[in-house]
Amino acid sequence: MQDDPVIRVIAKVLIPTMMLFALYVQFHGDYGPGGGFQAGVIFAAAFILNATVFGFNRGRHVWPARLNLMAITLGVLLYGGTGVATMVLGENFLSYNALSDDPIAGQHLGILLVEFGVGLTVAAVMVALFFAFAGRVSHVRLLNKTRAHEKAQAEAKGTAND
Repeated sequence: MQDDPVIRVIAKVLIPTMMLFALYVQFHGDYGPGGGFQAGVIFAAAFILNATVFGFNRGRHVWPARLNLMAITLGVLLYGGTGVATMVLGENFLSYNALSDDPIAGQHLGILLVEFGVGLTVAAVMVALFFAFAGRVSHVRLLNKTRAHEKAQAEAKGTAND
């Protein structure tokens, strides 16, 4: 797929469009259907398309494993931190009213933080799963080559000792 110019051009148009749509779904989620989970999946799909069309290594270059782990951690901390903050402010876990003097503004801020945390976590986990499964094939090939090389070396030593 990496050599087909039509697919590469279409992917270059689709990837930014998918990311823009993911942002729309993310920030429109508190007003209508959508939200963090859906936005996270759409955002991850853009990165997965990039890695599929332009190659696994380039995809890993765009979204490194370290950044992926930080995104997962930050998303979970943002979600959980919002809930803990509401508890520290004297309300129940994820009772957004406590986040502002105006309960409606507090609810709006709380749902934005929680949905962003969910979206970030879902996107990062989806990308991590893709790279784990996609990288498995190359890992198995590398293991097979290494085993074949070790076997050839052992056979060479065995014939050299004879």
